[in-house]
Amino acid sequence: AFKEELECLIQEQQRKGNNPTGLLALRQIADFFMASSVAGFNTSPLSLGMVTPINDLYGVESSSLVKGEKLTRCKLASLYRLVDLFSWAHFANSYITGRVSKEQDHILIIPRGLSFAEASASNLVKVNIIGDVIEQGSTNLRIDSAGFSPHAAIYSMRPDIRCIIHVHTPATAAVSSMKCGILPISQEALILGDIAYYNYQGSLDDQEERRELQKALGPTAKILVLRNHGVVALGETIEEAFHYIYNAQYACEIQVNAISCAGGVDNLIVLDPEKYKSRVFAVATAAAVNMAGQYKWKIGELEFESLMRMLDNLVS
Repeated sequence: AFKEELECLIQEQQRKGNNPTGLLALRQIADFFMASSVAGFNTSPLSLGMVTPINDLYGVESSSLVKGEKLTRCKLASLYRLVDLFSWAHFANSYITGRVSKEQDHILIIPRGLSFAEASASNLVKVNIIGDVIEQGSTNLRIDSAGFSPHAAIYSMRPDIRCIIHVHTPATAAVSSMKCGILPISQEALILGDIAYYNYQGSLDDQEERRELQKALGPTAKILVLRNHGVVALGETIEEAFHYIYNAQYACEIQVNAISCAGGVDNLIVLDPEKYKSRVFAVATAAAVNMAGQYKWKIGELEFESLMRMLDNLVS
């Protein structure tokens, strides 16, 4: 409705010519956007206060997108915005990807040079499993091949995975450097299920390194700790991947604070994984939640829907 109103104002101004009243109205609209903040969050200086819509595929022909790609692009761009909003982004050193086509192994990723706050459906780059660009998107920026390589290694051996989130926030990086790894001292840690560990050296240029990572990850784990580096969360859906990275970040924050307060691991009450993990993990990752309705919500979907409403409200 706002878009239509603004277009009408512009068209009216074009018909009337140099009308001070019309110019004043457009100036007021511009000033409003330039000076506004979003629900208390300062807007990115890169965008000069303008809020770029996530779904900016209005002019894209549907025939150029595979089935479900438009929705995947919008969800993945929303995920980038959420990671930025939660202050988990680390410039270009965090990576989020989404598999848009299992058959062709096409994957979406933001190009190097854009902040996560600038992610939109159109500027995501579509690449194949070896990183060759299939569709450039709306920018001429390139992807980070080194950052993409762990994702490619995971996608190639885990056909069940549709989304990968890699962050190294202070909390996740700190816990990844601890010999004990992620300890079962909180509900969030137990929710993560089986956790895999790999001594990551910053890149996977060597094929043998890729095979070692794949071997360490295994066929079922959804959390991979890269030693002295950070955490990778995997999901069969975008919502599930976010569910795991959210709980991993929370678990690491709890652990860092607990060790700091307790003075060491020896003073912590460490739960018996065999006794508690299966119970907590089963409840948190139930195959579906009916919620007394016809639709069965999958892992993380309810929470992700609420976050989508939050993003909508931020710009309303």
